[in-house]
Amino acid sequence: MSMSTDSSNPCTLLAHDGIPLAGDCRGRGEPLLLFVHGWTCRRSYWLPQLEYFSAAHTVVAPDLPGHGDSGMGSRSRWGVESFAFDVAACVGRLQAEKVILIGHSMGGAVAMEAARRLGAAVAGVVLVDTFVIDYGGLPPETVQAIAASFEADFPTAMAALVGQTATAATPPALKDQLIREMSAADPAWALPAWRDLLSWSPAAAFAELRVPIHAINGALIPDSARERCAPFVTETIIPGAGHFLQMENPSNFNLVLENVLARLR
Repeated sequence: MSMSTDSSNPCTLLAHDGIPLAGDCRGRGEPLLLFVHGWTCRRSYWLPQLEYFSAAHTVVAPDLPGHGDSGMGSRSRWGVESFAFDVAACVGRLQAEKVILIGHSMGGAVAMEAARRLGAAVAGVVLVDTFVIDYGGLPPETVQAIAASFEADFPTAMAALVGQTATAATPPALKDQLIREMSAADPAWALPAWRDLLSWSPAAAFAELRVPIHAINGALIPDSARERCAPFVTETIIPGAGHFLQMENPSNFNLVLENVLARLR
């Protein structure tokens, strides 16, 4: 890897269309672990993982365009495909020989699509509670109903989403933080990205990818999504965990992820 990473300093990456992306780059060692956050989230949601895994790996987490500390640029199309091109551009800039893509929620969809574009550079994909919504199995009328609630009242719908994806394992302070930060996203990009995500199907990625795909899931994955993924994905379940399992109990999650990574190297 030719791009230096300093354990104490942020880095600036570039989206595929030149938008500067705020990033956190730490540690040294292959394979590169690239962490992709979810919709309306930010790279800091991976902070406990960046700190833990930088002891043995180069770890990188960008803020995708519009998210966190990254701007929107002049982008007009928002969705999984564009974000996947952004992740692929980050990997190219970092010049890693091998990368494992780790994506939470929407970030898992983005990681799968990025893996299609990166080919042999990808050693594996880890999905963190990605299929809490049964992507690929939602009828158009369901997509319309979900999207319409966010278009009508974005903050209220976001608060409801966080509440629906929490469990007894989700600390109240974390729920408050997620509602506050995710509700602050600009609907100008968040709404079209959300519609695109709700309509996304994993079928093409499942058909093309020839690398291991492992899911770390909490308690909320629907049976329909589990059945859809079962032929292509191995799974580890953290019993009782909510959607933001990497933030609810970071030390336990890190041990689970460490075991998964050992199988992907």
